[in-house]
Amino acid sequence: MNANEFAVTRRGRRMLLSALVLGTVALAGCIVVPAGRGHRGGGPYAEGSIEVEPPGQRYEVIGVAPGPGYFWIGGNWRWGAGRYAWAPGRWEPSRPGHRWEPHSWRREGRGWRESPGHWSR
Repeated sequence: MNANEFAVTRRGRRMLLSALVLGTVALAGCIVVPAGRGHRGGGPYAEGSIEVEPPGQRYEVIGVAPGPGYFWIGGNWRWGAGRYAWAPGRWEPSRPGHRWEPHSWRREGRGWRESPGHWSR
């Protein structure tokens, strides 16, 4: 094997590893939490808020929009099944006369409260 063949093989391995990592991140825990539902019950909840601080922001690679008039909605941390899971970003058609309010977590007392992202007028 000469140096060029080694470089191609190494590059191919690196590309395969990158694809596997990105695929894993994209599929890691797409937990859907219906809007408007509060978090109540035992465990890590404190009067409708979550006592466990959400992880830090993740940075995503934003691909090309599927067509004109699409808007990128960034990924976010969602709470479900007793843990946080990353919900990856996505492209959605723009909604004329509306603006996107991003998903957020805010400190509330001893816990954290989730505000799901939504379109508003």
